Amino acid sequence: MTELKKLLQDLIGLTEDEFQTFYNQLERKEYKAKTLVIEEGKTTKDLYFIASGFFRTFKNIEDKEFTTYFACDKQFITVFDSFIYQTPSHEFLETIEDSIVYKISFKSLTQLYKESPNFEKFGRILAERNHLCAQQRALTMQTKSAKKKYLDFIKNYDKKIVLRAPQYQIASFLGIAAESLSRIRKEVVIS
Repeated sequence: MTELKKLLQDLIGLTEDEFQTFYNQLERKEYKAKTLVIEEGKTTKDLYFIASGFFRTFKNIEDKEFTTYFACDKQFITVFDSFIYQTPSHEFLETIEDSIVYKISFKSLTQLYKESPNFEKFGRILAERNHLCAQQRALTMQTKSAKKKYLDFIKNYDKKIVLRAPQYQIASFLGIAAESLSRIRKEVVIS
């Protein structure tokens, strides 16, 4: 929990009292690997802070999985559009490894927004970062070669994600064939 406290203090200057208020709204959950935490078609009710573990979001199209996002230790994850608008999700949220999270409900978080400008700031920063991530990913997908996509991936993503995500999930995330990724990985040495 100290990681979350430090993250929130650094990110938004959360006071000790504000952190305690936030902490009181959290629920600790443990998930086994390959657990569907959020299913397509269901409304996303919670935002998750990953204390330890590894998650991805993905979409099924014609029985083919397309990974849309990865997150691991000390990161937040949810299906953001479903969470923000409280509408049915178009994606799945799945654990890749056994994971421990602290979750906060949409209802609790929106109540905190009303109680403190710092919580509103937290929500704004999460939304801005999610938007920028999606925008950068769209630009990468449209303008870069397969090799450049992979090089950007290993440069910009947590090493745990780079080293432990299954190759087919990374390939679908980058929008390239698994065979192409295999060839590229042989050319690129990860230090």
